[in-house]
Parts: sequence; structure tokens; C-alpha cells
Amino acid sequence: MPLQECNPWEAVLNNVRGTRNLVTIANETGVERFVLISTDKAVRPTNIMGGTKRVAEMLVECMNGRSGCLFMAVRFGNVLGSSGSVIPIFEQQIAARLPVTVTHPEVTRFFMSTAEAAQLILQVGAMAEGGEIFILDMGRPVKIVDMARDLIRLHGLKPEQDVPIRFVGLRPGEKLYEELITEGEGIVPTTHEKIRVIRGRQRDFAVLNGQIDALIQAALTYDVDVIKAKLKELMPEYSPQK
Repeated sequence: MPLQECNPWEAVLNNVRGTRNLVTIANETGVERFVLISTDKAVRPTNIMGGTKRVAEMLVECMNGRSGCLFMAVRFGNVLGSSGSVIPIFEQQIAARLPVTVTHPEVTRFFMSTAEAAQLILQVGAMAEGGEIFILDMGRPVKIVDMARDLIRLHGLKPEQDVPIRFVGLRPGEKLYEELITEGEGIVPTTHEKIRVIRGRQRDFAVLNGQIDALIQAALTYDVDVIKAKLKELMPEYSPQK
């Protein structure tokens, strides 16, 4: 996420233009089902990663009916052990007896295992009718500092005595709390007890495509202020941090 915040043009080109390229190819080549991997950061986004992923969701939501392909999205929380996950970083710090670095004492995140992530993709690919955003019930969010203390104890050590915990501050665009749905999004259960679904508001395809064109053009100028302004036009709920 920090890399995308520092290089917003690359986030737009990868998450928005890249998704649109894949959607176009899926339509042209007879793909039957298309699953977009999104993120809880797309809910009321405060950062470039979340904003560009929300645009990708919007694109996928309005693609159904334009070909024989069914388009859908899944919102992930943090996948344990994935690239950038905090646990491998904490493990390395504990093993080296270095301070465990936590951004903020109150920061919380939703977590899911790699097995849950893979099963969610396969499950929604089978159950989707097109145009949905699927969410896994991940239970209660976890306080990161509690996770750090638990990991230290699992290594037979004492938090603050054997391994200190250092609070280093939130990163640019980072929120204390992540959310899975925006207020007003109609979320309903599915036939799977741990999967819920949102039926999004479909945008006018031509209007959305025009707005995406303008966003991509802004990215090609490397103008951060214009990029953020174009994202704000696409989604009023986008509130970038200053």
C-alpha cells in the first residue's frame, strides 16, 4: 500500500487500466467467469490503493450482460502469510530480538488464511450470478498490538521485557480501522454460511468508461492532485488524507 500511495500513477495503471484490459480480453475470448480480487480498503477509501480498487469494482459491477461472461468481485481482508503481511515481519523481528514495530496501539485489521482466500475465490466463482461483491465473514477485527504480544509469547518470550514493542505511526493513507461494507450497501447472506454478498449499484457503462479514461490520462501526467481529483469524481466517498 505505501508504494501505491507514493506512486499513485502506477496504482491507476495497474489496478484500473490493468483491470479494464483484462475485462476486455475476457469479453473477447469467451471467458465464462471473471473474479476480481479486491480489498476491504476499497470501502470508504482513504488511500490510493483502496480508491483504485474501488474503481475496479465499479467496472466489474457494470460489465454483466455485455457478453456471456459473468463478472464478480471478492473483498479480502489481510491474508495471513501473504506478501507484505505483518506476521512474517514480526517473526523476523522477534527472532533477531529487535523491537516489534506496530503502527499504532489502536490499529485493527481483518484477517483470513490463505486457504480461506483460495476457497472464497473458488466458491464465489461457482455461486455467482454476475455483478456481485462477495465478502467472507472474518469475525471480529484483530488488534495488531495484541497479535504482536501473542507472537512474542509463542516464542517463549515476554513482551516489553525480552522483546520491546515500538509504535512507529500510521503510514500515509492508512486507517486505524478497516471496514467490509459502506453504509447503504445492501448486504445479504448466501447459501454458504460464511459468505455474504453485496449487489452493487450499476453505473452507466459509457459514463464510467469516460471517467476511467480521464483518470488514466491523469495518471500518465504523473500529477498526484489531478489523479486524486479524478478519483473523487468517480466516488464522492473517497477521502484522501492530506
